[in-house]
Amino acid sequence: MQKSTTPIQCHNIASLCTILFSLTQSKTMPKMKLLTSVCFLLVFLNLVSLTAGDDDQLVYSGFTGNNLLLDGAATVTATGLLELTNGTLRLKGHAIYPTPMRFRRNATSPSTSTTRSFSTSFVFGILSAYPDVSANGIAFFVAARREILAGAMAAQYLGLLNGSNNGNDTNRVFAVELDTMQNNEFGDISDNHVGIDINSLVSANSTNAGYYSGDGEFKSLTLISHEAMQVWIDYDGQAKKVNVTLAPLKKGQGKPVRPLISATHDLSTVIPDTAYIGFSSSTGLVNSRHYVLGWSFAMDGPAPAIDIDKLPKLPREFPKPRSKVMEIILPLVTAAVVFFVGTVLVLLRRRQLRYSELKEDWEVEFGPHRFAYKDLFRATEGFKSKNLLGVGGFGKVYRGVLPVSKCEIAVKRVSHNSKQGMKEFVAEIVSIGRMQHPNLVQLLGYCRRKGELLLVYEYMSNGSLDKYLYCQERKATLNWVQRLGIIKGIASGLIYLHEEWEKVVVHRDIKASNVLLDSGMNGRLGDFGLAMLYDHSDNPQTSHVVGTIGYLAPELGRTSKASTLTDIFAFGIFVLEVICGQKPIMQDSEDNQVMLVDWVVEHWNRKSLIDTVDAKLQGDYNADEAVIALKVGLLCSHPFPEARPSMRQVLQYLNGELAVPELVPAHLSFQMLTMIQNQGFDSYIMSYPSSVESISSLLKER
Repeated sequence: MQKSTTPIQCHNIASLCTILFSLTQSKTMPKMKLLTSVCFLLVFLNLVSLTAGDDDQLVYSGFTGNNLLLDGAATVTATGLLELTNGTLRLKGHAIYPTPMRFRRNATSPSTSTTRSFSTSFVFGILSAYPDVSANGIAFFVAARREILAGAMAAQYLGLLNGSNNGNDTNRVFAVELDTMQNNEFGDISDNHVGIDINSLVSANSTNAGYYSGDGEFKSLTLISHEAMQVWIDYDGQAKKVNVTLAPLKKGQGKPVRPLISATHDLSTVIPDTAYIGFSSSTGLVNSRHYVLGWSFAMDGPAPAIDIDKLPKLPREFPKPRSKVMEIILPLVTAAVVFFVGTVLVLLRRRQLRYSELKEDWEVEFGPHRFAYKDLFRATEGFKSKNLLGVGGFGKVYRGVLPVSKCEIAVKRVSHNSKQGMKEFVAEIVSIGRMQHPNLVQLLGYCRRKGELLLVYEYMSNGSLDKYLYCQERKATLNWVQRLGIIKGIASGLIYLHEEWEKVVVHRDIKASNVLLDSGMNGRLGDFGLAMLYDHSDNPQTSHVVGTIGYLAPELGRTSKASTLTDIFAFGIFVLEVICGQKPIMQDSEDNQVMLVDWVVEHWNRKSLIDTVDAKLQGDYNADEAVIALKVGLLCSHPFPEARPSMRQVLQYLNGELAVPELVPAHLSFQMLTMIQNQGFDSYIMSYPSSVESISSLLKER
């Protein structure tokens, strides 16, 4: 690193040094006066140099031997690259200049002074395992406190903020993001944009990446092009204006005259007297690496130029699978040529049939979300039985590891023989894949082959919730805290689906077997194969009644319209299932079928509601919390839709923020109320064979 003072201060120090040298060479001045003068000038020179320290400039041409503070995945490579992330999924990395910078002139009264002008420039590069998708980006930041970064989240939060403090004025963070993911919760315009952030990841201004040439023509840049690019960030303290400029790193390219993006904001309300500067980056579900090659910074003037010739080189791109067509080239005798060519042709044909896919022209727009069947075949070792995770009503699920990114996945194989509606169905899959929430299983993409559809999900290491609820052991495998946490997590995920995402998502198959547990035993709602999407301004349309018996809302038999209220009904049954450790349809002592909700209502009428809590907990639970959860489950599973609460109210009840409404005494069973509310409950038509088989003894098609 190189440090230098401002030009005026350099001139003053140089002049003093010249005077000092002249005095030491003087023969006429008495020695005592000479010594006094020299001492005075040395003291004065020291004071000047101390004063100059407030306006230091910094330049890094590579980061070998750096003095930066690194945390998370950040490190410096042997070649001098600042590597913020190393390809590991869902990690963050920070590189912080260790000494806070003074951003105000009047240190004794920072509240009345304004933020000084400053400039910075840096060279960066982003490498991804895939040519068209990456996660998540790089941000240059100015932060009042380093501690705020410790609680930041990875993925879409870029290691800067988290879900609870995003948008708070107390953050005191200014940042410029180079974002390679489109996150609708932050209003991102695309998956290749530059944004100016003030205390929030909802940018004050943003635009697609690119630059303006000398003739004013806009030229696009791809942030994940595996090419180095240079960024300039300039803040004018007088005009209260931020300019951000981007350009490819080329010899003689220089800084474009016209900035890419600007924003007017008084940073005096954001940046305090002293603040830290540095870089933050994070990864999500895609194997990506983020690098900084060089960096410069200056107060009250332009950032020093970075010497391009001294910068380290970006590493080689991610290795690509080799083609096996040219692997065997051996000299053969003439007599064996025919046999060899025939053998090769047979092998190639078999390989082609093994990896053949079904592709149509309309799938071009969904290219980044489509997986190659070859990659999925290799990831699951040919869909071997040892990798089988489970068998559901709609197909088998296999565990796999992608050959290039080494990312763990779960692949569901679903049969499909009809082309009708396939384009719309794939469009919904891709749309669902853009959803990001900690309590939803991420849908990564799809693949189509012959008569089957393959859905690729994020892998959950602890499997499905029902395996823990209905284990044969007497001892509970899920304690009370874990059960309540899973219920609250699924409630939070449903709030996101019903209210917060760009469209309303009705899951239509909420049940314990579709709730998966990650490594921290956190519940995540998965299997969106039956999900239905519609705009917030629209009403749900009539469709086939699909789902699982025991979780189906009674009004579906009359209206055939799935809505957020039918999801809430299924959630209520799910809550009772988790608390009671019983399936939605139980067997009594006389081997008769009893609805779980009827059984809980009966205990509530007898004032013995607490007796329904899972006996495997052996009394180790909070009785008040259990009663609240059971009442919430009954409210959600009420036969009349208008009596059910919203998911946001449900979470407030569970968190103790709102009191649970008193249940109205009921002398009729759930089944009787259902018959009154809906005479058509026995006319459900299941759209999948598994559903028909599971209820064939109870329902019949009219």
